[in-house]
Amino acid sequence: MKILILTQYFPPEVGAPQNRLFELATRLKAAGVEITILTAMPNYPWMEIHKDYLGKKRMVEEMDGLTVHRTSIYVSKSKSIMRRLMNYFSFVWSSFWYGRKLEADFDYILCESPPLFLGISAWLLCKIKKARLIFNVSDLWPESAEKLGLVSNKFFLGAAKILEEFLYRKSFLICGQTQGIVQNISSRFPHKKVYWLPNGVDLKLFSGTPSSDWRIRTGIPEDSFLLIYAGILGHAQGLEIIIKVADKLKNNSAIHFLILGSGPLKNDLIALTKSLAVKNVTFHDAVRKGDMPGILSVCDASIIPLKKLDLFKGAIPSKIFEVLAMKKPILLGVEGEAKELFIDKGKAGIYFTPENVDELEGAIKTLSADSALCRQLGLNGFNFVAEHFTRDMIANKFLSYLKELHAMGD
Repeated sequence: MKILILTQYFPPEVGAPQNRLFELATRLKAAGVEITILTAMPNYPWMEIHKDYLGKKRMVEEMDGLTVHRTSIYVSKSKSIMRRLMNYFSFVWSSFWYGRKLEADFDYILCESPPLFLGISAWLLCKIKKARLIFNVSDLWPESAEKLGLVSNKFFLGAAKILEEFLYRKSFLICGQTQGIVQNISSRFPHKKVYWLPNGVDLKLFSGTPSSDWRIRTGIPEDSFLLIYAGILGHAQGLEIIIKVADKLKNNSAIHFLILGSGPLKNDLIALTKSLAVKNVTFHDAVRKGDMPGILSVCDASIIPLKKLDLFKGAIPSKIFEVLAMKKPILLGVEGEAKELFIDKGKAGIYFTPENVDELEGAIKTLSADSALCRQLGLNGFNFVAEHFTRDMIANKFLSYLKELHAMGD
């Protein structure tokens, strides 16, 4: 079986889709699948081409046995919708013209969405390479962009909706990252094959408790109860809640907050922190995947928020898995599927209503005052992800399902 994975995002970039696709690809290859990656020159999260790739229009490299083809992409730090579209469509264009010249044909092209527009390149390449399209949906787009208020132009939203439905109809298989995404697509396209391909974690990467002097190096008090948010600092997360609860607790020297990552709202969050004269919050840029176990090992719990929107009732933030793999409890401000899995079933933390500062404050006080509860919730979470969400398990189930379809010629 030959699979081309087409994605705008891939290591050495850090981020949820980058990690998820890399881990899936390496496991499929280890199982005997011929895997080829077609991706962009790395530029995320700073929206500038990484140093080792500057000046290159196209290249081929090997990463852990994977053949990775890279093509050019337009990048800009501008937040305008036009610049963002230029970013997306530049890779749609370059990936198609590069991909059509690849010598091999493929059985399947697995395309990561968002960006939704990359599906145009995937569909065209499927026709040329005689492949079937697997459309991997990690975020319902343009629905999420509209509900977050990021896009309001009715013509653009209508055109994107037409493209979304076209790509679903043309797909051999649609994969959804959450059960909510799967249910949404299945309800609209009941005759399509839709498969739940969740995120997960490599427990081997997070095994043990590595020693770390990270608190000392970053000036975080060693004896403080340290709460971490690690991920994109974007519109969906509603991270103002962390600054506001830190403000309410700023006279409690035993509690400290770490916000680790990059994104479009980082400067706004830093400005809010300064305006409130909050001193118990530390900001730090995104780090390499291999650095996260050491950082999590010196934290006591993780705050995982999203805005209070119906859209997010089907969301499962990927950072949950890494935190629980390190046996750390979560403070979860996400309604719906994530709460049902990790709070109601997994007993891995404490839930607070999204954007409710008082509830988050109460949860923090409860955890910080009860070390035994912290340990128990962390252990519960570890056992839950070990049973249901390891990357090996997810990849093996997906490959078995795909082999069944492949054998049937369905």
